[in-house]
Amino acid sequence: MSNLYREILETIPTAAIVVDRDLRVKYCNRAFRAYFDGRERGTLADAISCTEEKRCGAGVKCAYCTFRAFLRDAVAAGRPSFRKLVFRRGSEALTLRIKVTPMGEGLFLGVADNAYETEIAREMSSAQDIQQRLLPAAKSDAPYSFMYIPCREIGGDLPDVYEAGGEVMGVLADVSGKGISAGMLSAFVRAGWDRSERSPAKALYGLNAKFQELNLDERSYVTAVAVRIAKEQKKLIYCAAGHNAPILLKGRDGIDEIMMSGPPVSTWMPGFNYEDGELPFSRGDILVLLTDGVTESRNRRGEQFSLERVEEILRQSGNAQRFIERLKAALKEFCGTFNDDITAIAFDL
Repeated sequence: MSNLYREILETIPTAAIVVDRDLRVKYCNRAFRAYFDGRERGTLADAISCTEEKRCGAGVKCAYCTFRAFLRDAVAAGRPSFRKLVFRRGSEALTLRIKVTPMGEGLFLGVADNAYETEIAREMSSAQDIQQRLLPAAKSDAPYSFMYIPCREIGGDLPDVYEAGGEVMGVLADVSGKGISAGMLSAFVRAGWDRSERSPAKALYGLNAKFQELNLDERSYVTAVAVRIAKEQKKLIYCAAGHNAPILLKGRDGIDEIMMSGPPVSTWMPGFNYEDGELPFSRGDILVLLTDGVTESRNRRGEQFSLERVEEILRQSGNAQRFIERLKAALKEFCGTFNDDITAIAFDL
């Protein structure tokens, strides 16, 4: 195969394979190798990472290989052939649309036109699984409940609950954009957040400093809110960066809307000094952190769900778990489908 053909095939996203009349693989392009995790040349088993038989084409299972059977039929026909193949690789079922075309000189080009889309879908599924593993654990010294509903496969919200210095920390971040880019930015937040820092304001300041190193434009930013639950002192230490402020349901006094100001983590104000706020709490109070996807979700008439609806549900809920359950049900009934990620954390204090 000429260097020109090879150069062209190496750069296209479509998976391509070149075989001779004996089904020996003369070349697999980069997309094919990435999809099958195979080698550039050799046997068909080498190309598709098949380990079912010791010798490719000579084993009992080779007779049931749909890929080999199609290539054999296409070579025998000597004309362009097309087939949709379903076969397994390990525990994974693969579906490919493959067209084989004679190239001359006894060579045949096979092109899988949907391999790139299938590979992207597989990567998205893997990324979704990784992101699910970043969600908070189910147990903590401070009982809590949360909901996380991404509007796409990959979300841009990042809830987290952990301990620092023996005290419970709650963090909720919301990155700009949606999909893959948002998922990558949320991964940066998880990696860049200092879990050893007990001051929410200092943790936000450190994240903002690390964000500057990314050298992104002004369209990329992160809003975040962080809270430390000082159980012994019965007070909340909190700070927000362009994010919905925490909501505290006081057992006897109703809703306490915490007011604060601070820009998002961004390039807008690189050296901004965030400051912690403090608020006392009592036994039985409920603390809520949520993203604007909750309050700004709209129904078919264009009405927003609103903070007022959230607070009304909170007033009628006796604990964090009941609040999250009722909030989720109310949002689904109000909106049906979501155009933004929906995330909330509620703590029983």
